[in-house]
Amino acid sequence: MAARPGRARELDRLAAEVSACRLCPRLVEWREAVAADPPLRYRGERYWARPVPGFGDPGAFLFVVGLAPAAHGGNRTGRVFTGDRSGDWLFAALHRAGFANQPTSVHPGDGLRLTGAYVSAVVKCAPPANKPTPAERDTCFPYLVRELELLQRVRVLVALGKFAWDGALAVLRRAGHEVPRPKPAFGHGAEIVVGPYTLVGCFHPSQQNTFTGKLTEDMIDAVFARARELGG
Repeated sequence: MAARPGRARELDRLAAEVSACRLCPRLVEWREAVAADPPLRYRGERYWARPVPGFGDPGAFLFVVGLAPAAHGGNRTGRVFTGDRSGDWLFAALHRAGFANQPTSVHPGDGLRLTGAYVSAVVKCAPPANKPTPAERDTCFPYLVRELELLQRVRVLVALGKFAWDGALAVLRRAGHEVPRPKPAFGHGAEIVVGPYTLVGCFHPSQQNTFTGKLTEDMIDAVFARARELGG
């Protein structure tokens, strides 16, 4: 069943608000500096150089949460996990699991559509060295809370990496749900039920993990197969 049109419009309004955010001076400076001096392979491209909102199906039951946009991925293209190697892995896996109509995500006009899934990140701006500060993370939390509130059919969250796992737990707590104590530890395939949601851990599809074999296609496919099973 499709989400109500009003819900999609609210997500669009939130995306516009996210895209205009300038609350974290260090991240604003970094994302714009990267765009002003790109590597040779991207010279001549116009970078998005703004915060990157979530993307996907307003009626999703699966919410995929990453760390932050990549400097030359989402920060360049304007769509989360788009135009970088991590996104290549993620969307290929979503395609194999039946959540995406194609296995690639190159730029916002490439025809990619998600069905039953929505993808976002804890921090919406590309951070230096992929390491947001705790203050930057906390400043960005309300956007993820609001995305979750608007995605009313979501029942499964997949956290890509420990940062996303910790962020997802914090967001669920901020949304008023009781998180077990001590805090559940992150692990690939780890599961925890929080309120009406099940949170599932997955190693981040970064080159550090995929090139070394720490994360394989079979491993990420198993996570999304489990997500589909949990989503009913």
